[in-house]
Amino acid sequence: VLRYHEWMQSEELQRLTASEPLSLEQEYEMQRSWRDDADKCTFIVLETEQWSGQACADEDCMVGDVNLFLTDTEDPTLGEIEIMIAEPSYRGRGFGKEATLMMMSYGVRNLGITKFEAKIGQENEASIYMFKKLHFKEVAVNSIFQEVTLRLDISDQERQWLLEQTNHVKEKSYVELKLPTG
Repeated sequence: VLRYHEWMQSEELQRLTASEPLSLEQEYEMQRSWRDDADKCTFIVLETEQWSGQACADEDCMVGDVNLFLTDTEDPTLGEIEIMIAEPSYRGRGFGKEATLMMMSYGVRNLGITKFEAKIGQENEASIYMFKKLHFKEVAVNSIFQEVTLRLDISDQERQWLLEQTNHVKEKSYVELKLPTG
């Protein structure tokens, strides 16, 4: 939470994520809701070479997060996805694309998601471009919120493509990975 709170003090990240600065206590409450609410799925993006080699503490290996929100109670197959690579030196290196693909794959395989939406600030051209490379199509522009909505419906063909893109991913329990050997 402390690392995340530190990131969110950045005016650039606030602008790119359409976020307001929170107090540390508000950040803890937000993190609790992300952990406990059944309609949110959040994964922290780690720099795996540092993390797997135990070269640094977990929070020092964090580079961002990827979220999936189940926002439509009438349609549990719709997930709103968002990605944030908070560490500037890790942007433009494929971390966001890989984390987004992994979350989408998780949503399709584990949660029954068949439609994804991404709402992105109009000025965030890098994110819009990345989602379009992942087959998302622009479906709406909200000039009041200066936001673009992109959508991807997971057809059989899209599902096959997505699973091929992530067939190298192995799902493991974080707790199991961090338990001492023996």
